[in-house]
Amino acid sequence: MSDITIPGGKIRSFVERIENLDTEIQELSEQKKEVFSEAKGEGFDVKILKEIIKLRKQDQDERDERESLLDLYMRAMETAPAEDKTAKAA
Repeated sequence: MSDITIPGGKIRSFVERIENLDTEIQELSEQKKEVFSEAKGEGFDVKILKEIIKLRKQDQDERDERESLLDLYMRAMETAPAEDKTAKAA
């Protein structure tokens, strides 16, 4: 074996800190689920709430660009001729 010394105490400290953070993350995830359950119990649509949270994380320019592209794609689909379903199956 070589003469390299590995600082075991330092490694243990990092590992324990990471384990504590993992535990906190798990607890926060459970709390988040409880809030969504509470909202659902009061009649709110959880999917819509999640979409709002996602949108609020974006800046206004990013949101505007996304909405413009979505609108553009939807209009393009609506104006495109419908495919013949029998030709598609062949």
